[in-house]
Amino acid sequence: MKIYFAGSIRGGRQDAALYRRIIARCREYGTVLTEHVGDPSLSVLEQGKAQDGAIYRQDTAWIREADLLVCEATNPSLGVGYELCYAEHRGIPCLVFYNRARCQLSAMIQGDPYFRIFPYEREEELFGTLAALLSGKEAP
Repeated sequence: MKIYFAGSIRGGRQDAALYRRIIARCREYGTVLTEHVGDPSLSVLEQGKAQDGAIYRQDTAWIREADLLVCEATNPSLGVGYELCYAEHRGIPCLVFYNRARCQLSAMIQGDPYFRIFPYEREEELFGTLAALLSGKEAP
């Protein structure tokens, strides 16, 4: 299975360590096309407009290649919202996780019946649900 992991980059990197742990769990079940999202050394300052087109082309190509999109949406991100919409438009299943104690998920995501939404309070909940979904015990 090819998994596209989506998490905030330019919107804020405070959850990068969590992204890295989610990506590691996803790797147990398939290939993660976007492992760089969990890299704590990824610097948004080094990115510039010259790279934006290349990033867009690469990310949308990865989404088209993916069998599943998994996202952690606690930290609001325009890019993650766009990626979700792009995947929905192509019929790619989307699993959306967010920490209910830290945010209120956007109505545009929460209200879209296409997305499978999984609020959590503790990481153990997130990882338990993710493992059940990825192992086939619960259909993604």
